[in-house]
Amino acid sequence: MKKWKFSLVLLSLLSVSAVKSFAQKPGPGSAATYRNPVIPGDFADPSVILVGDTYYACGTSSEWGPAYPVYSSKNLIDWQYVGPVFADLPEWTMGSYWAPELFFRNGTFYVYYTARRKTDKQSFIGVASTKDLKKGFKDHGIIIEWTKEAIDAFIVEDSGKLFITWKAYGLDKDRGIEILGAELSSDGLKVTGKEFSLIKADPAGWESGGAEGQAIFKRGKYWYMLYSGNACCGEKCNYQVGFARAEKLTGPWTKYAGNPVLFSDESWKCPGHGTVVVTPDNRYFYLHHAYSGTDFTFTGRQGILSELTWDDTTEWPAFRYGKTPPVQAEMPLAASAQTSPELRNKGDKNSIEPRWVYDVSFPKPVFTEQNGSIQIENNNPIPAGNFIGLTVEKGNYTFSAAVKPVKDLMQNIVIYGDANNALGYGIQQHEIKLWQVKEGIFEILKTQEISEKYNHVQLNLQSRNGRFYEFSWNIKGQETGVAAHAFQMQAPWLPRWDRAPRVGINVSGNKAGRSEINAVKMKYD
Repeated sequence: MKKWKFSLVLLSLLSVSAVKSFAQKPGPGSAATYRNPVIPGDFADPSVILVGDTYYACGTSSEWGPAYPVYSSKNLIDWQYVGPVFADLPEWTMGSYWAPELFFRNGTFYVYYTARRKTDKQSFIGVASTKDLKKGFKDHGIIIEWTKEAIDAFIVEDSGKLFITWKAYGLDKDRGIEILGAELSSDGLKVTGKEFSLIKADPAGWESGGAEGQAIFKRGKYWYMLYSGNACCGEKCNYQVGFARAEKLTGPWTKYAGNPVLFSDESWKCPGHGTVVVTPDNRYFYLHHAYSGTDFTFTGRQGILSELTWDDTTEWPAFRYGKTPPVQAEMPLAASAQTSPELRNKGDKNSIEPRWVYDVSFPKPVFTEQNGSIQIENNNPIPAGNFIGLTVEKGNYTFSAAVKPVKDLMQNIVIYGDANNALGYGIQQHEIKLWQVKEGIFEILKTQEISEKYNHVQLNLQSRNGRFYEFSWNIKGQETGVAAHAFQMQAPWLPRWDRAPRVGINVSGNKAGRSEINAVKMKYD
């Protein structure tokens, strides 16, 4: 098995054309295999559908914009970025962009998504649609407003009728956490039926933390449900997956006596919340999320593929590789073989632009990329403001930016959890500073004067397992400063409860201006 290697280089304007997990070629009489994750980096709550010969997947973006990244694949393993569901955020929303659920019917793609409403900061479910995924979705607003909170939509078609299911808290109806359903209109844009209950979380069982993330499908005489329970997120997570089934969608539903059926091991932690898709050769795959056992919350909940098999006697499914997510498994399509990630020049018509993300708690940063330079306008005075970043796909990486010092502006490379929790290494005029924002308190950790003759300085970050950091600087083409002025530290407080840090760049200061960052480089080891 070759070692997976991946690079994103902005200095020479190279970009990744696809997300690929490295695979082993089959020997005589053996099947081709893949390694998880199939969609690396922070990609929680994945939804997957098959339209024609193409799979489409969409995942949670939480507090990052653009909202809800969408990928496509021909084999469930090699994924190409398509674009976001929303380049511009829906007007009614303010954050918590969770659990988008894709659905396709009569030539139209739908997404049923969770978001937090501006007016009361409660999470509800909206719906949007498009004929062309590359053009983004048109928002139709809220479709499920259930008491104080409703999340995790899943759409089912039964005998030509559409139904929406969701996790309901029922807080002001004196009801516990349960998964509810209701009939939809034929266009899928409004609820027409009265709600009915599918399953309730058992407060004394493994799902005591709640039942959510349901994936429902029909096989034979039964409807089957995979659902998740307990704490989804953060370093204290204990997420697990269970089965249930019913002869009618409206129930009664019977939970599997052997639950939970998927849980943590040393390689993958807290698996759950995904979607089942059936391949043309009738194999059942569950695309879900889990944390890396090595990088854990610092790279977030990544896209994992686990296969289901069937017991024809009991008519219950089981996970093919046991009750923990597989590290390596047989390819979904035997004729396919994964390759290492491709890098293409910007001039290649098949290349894509780097996918910058930003914190939706603030106005979208204003920046331009031209002639190899990234210029960010300084219109946010907080130290971590105006941040644009990249999703971290693996904990071992190096990140650097070549900066032209500016008198009144601090230009930084940044590891960003949120505006109140960030770590930065930057230069202003002829002074380099290592700083942090922890729980909203800004502190300068190290300061160093450099020569005025240096017109361009390269700022460097080396990360190990996403949590051990070394910052240094040098002059282009030289090693000046790297060994003598390296700062090492940890920042275990950076990951937020439901999301991993991003790495990127920003500009700060008390005066208006624009950054002069003319090169950015990201390389995974």
